[in-house]
Amino acid sequence: MDSLTVERAQQLLEGCRGRRIAVVGDVMVDRYFWGSVTRISPEAPVPIVDFEEEQCRLGGAANVAHNLAMLGVRPLLVGVVGQDAAAEILLELLRQLGLETAGVLPDPKRPTTEKIRILGNRQHLLRLDREVRTPVNSTITTRVLELLEAAEDVEALIFQDYNKGMLTPELIAKVIELMRRRGVPVFVDPKEENFFAYRGATLFKPNRREAAAALRQPLRTREQLVAAAQQLQQELACQAVLITLGEEGMLLWESERATFIPTRARHVADVSGAGDTVIATVAAAVIAGATLLEAAALANIAAGVVCAEPGVVPITSQALLEAVVQA
Repeated sequence: MDSLTVERAQQLLEGCRGRRIAVVGDVMVDRYFWGSVTRISPEAPVPIVDFEEEQCRLGGAANVAHNLAMLGVRPLLVGVVGQDAAAEILLELLRQLGLETAGVLPDPKRPTTEKIRILGNRQHLLRLDREVRTPVNSTITTRVLELLEAAEDVEALIFQDYNKGMLTPELIAKVIELMRRRGVPVFVDPKEENFFAYRGATLFKPNRREAAAALRQPLRTREQLVAAAQQLQQELACQAVLITLGEEGMLLWESERATFIPTRARHVADVSGAGDTVIATVAAAVIAGATLLEAAALANIAAGVVCAEPGVVPITSQALLEAVVQA
């Protein structure tokens, strides 16, 4: 998008600094075990990884909050964890970033969601998930609504749905209604289970696979994508639809107009967490005064930056501005 100048990007990044955005959704811990592979196990035809390093990073809705924080936004993270070692890891990571943890609600009957990745010679070999996907109980739902009712300084809200049980149709509807009464925009990164529960949101951001599965139709051509975006906007009564297309960039549908935004990725090392970066950047840009098209263009560049790094990493204001300069 040629109209997104370096000066405009800098203005938007400065404009979102210190503002408040709520992130409601599935929080998780991403754990990485790095090592080298030089031999195959005699017990089974699998590589032996000689362990070298372990890293723990914020994942899911927590990664959205991390992205917002790196853009200078003050996130209010709302999610559920267990009462276990993974919860302590997640809380400590949040504290290290200076982020508040009052919205991270404990539930002793469920584990903290963990994605454990094994990497050998910088190649992703295996992922182990520790999680339950049953809906949260009514106590958690009530507490979430109380937190958001009290957070009167929130200027935007992001739903980050990974189908781990935090977001239920009842909670989604009540939160959207609360934000509607306050005039607060709502941005949605959906998954299949609650796909059509986000009626009345401001911007709905599925990827191509999610949209195709929900609509039960192929989305291979531009014509199919535009028709799908228009259908989603009508069914969800939302202001705009942003479909992410991987290496093909994005499609923004708003005001009966389709805009294809080409990818800015220079080298794709890992797409993990790119959707988190996109939704965070869009919301941050909008509260700074961006149009949805400007916000999508900036988010597209941000996604290209994080895809060039292995693992789940957040965008930063400096890295994003440098990428705009090079775009």
